[in-house]
Amino acid sequence: MKSSAKKIELASVDDLFSTEEGRQDAKLEKIQEIPLSELHPFRNHPFKVKDDEAMMETADSIKQYGVLVPAIARPDPEGGYELVAGHRRHRASELAEKETMPVIVRDLDDDAATIIMVDSNLQRESLLPSERAFAYKMKLDAMKRQAGRPSKENVSQVGTQKRSDQLLAEQVGQSRNQIQRYIRLTELIPELMDMVDEKKIALNPAYELSFLKKEEQVDLLDAMDSEQATPSLSQAQRLKKYSQEGHLTLDMMRVIMGEEKKSDLDRVTFTSDTLRKYFPKSYTPQRMQETIIKLLEAWQKKRQRDQER
Repeated sequence: MKSSAKKIELASVDDLFSTEEGRQDAKLEKIQEIPLSELHPFRNHPFKVKDDEAMMETADSIKQYGVLVPAIARPDPEGGYELVAGHRRHRASELAEKETMPVIVRDLDDDAATIIMVDSNLQRESLLPSERAFAYKMKLDAMKRQAGRPSKENVSQVGTQKRSDQLLAEQVGQSRNQIQRYIRLTELIPELMDMVDEKKIALNPAYELSFLKKEEQVDLLDAMDSEQATPSLSQAQRLKKYSQEGHLTLDMMRVIMGEEKKSDLDRVTFTSDTLRKYFPKSYTPQRMQETIIKLLEAWQKKRQRDQER
């Protein structure tokens, strides 16, 4: 015979003697001072933390005023905490010779932590293409996992459910196409991605080059080095076409990279050795350039006066 008595849950001693105010306060996030040595970088963190001028200014500010905005971290199963937001503040605190920094500790799953990590950095004014590319990819993957995998019918129905890449595009103020073009850059080998960051290769050619096989990208570095040239958009598109047709070879890359670009045909270049003999030894390249510009301007004015006579 089953007992009709209901299971009675007894309150703990702490619950019996705590106030409602105290219970609500316990739910609030607390700012903790955590040793820097216990804070580890986020796994595959896509944003570069450099000891540049801005970092030195941040370190000086922290040395004087401390960290004004707490970092966010989550418990690390292997010990310590994994930083979610605040990597630059952490490095600046090290440079400022601090031992601890204020941190808000949250229990976050991988996807929630990834989205917070990306969002806290995307607001920075200057981001490298590689940072934006890997950040978009990480956040989009996390958003897709959070949303699950909706059926194709649901995705195609207007007004029922937005695609994750459309939501991301709206959040960051970019088009869906631009988001996907940035994400495509993550297929570049590190050496080519560095050249994109250094503005040696423009974004549009880089997008086309990302469709080359990894071994072809390595060969392209060889061709670029031997011809001392970087691909234009039209050259990158041809390289992609030949790759997809299975005809791209190192020799073909060298031929393409050895072509004279239209911009090269319109450019007149003087080496410093050529110009040096016309200027005093004390002149810097900058001063030589300024002097040449002044001489050309004077010559142009004289030419105009002669034509008016």
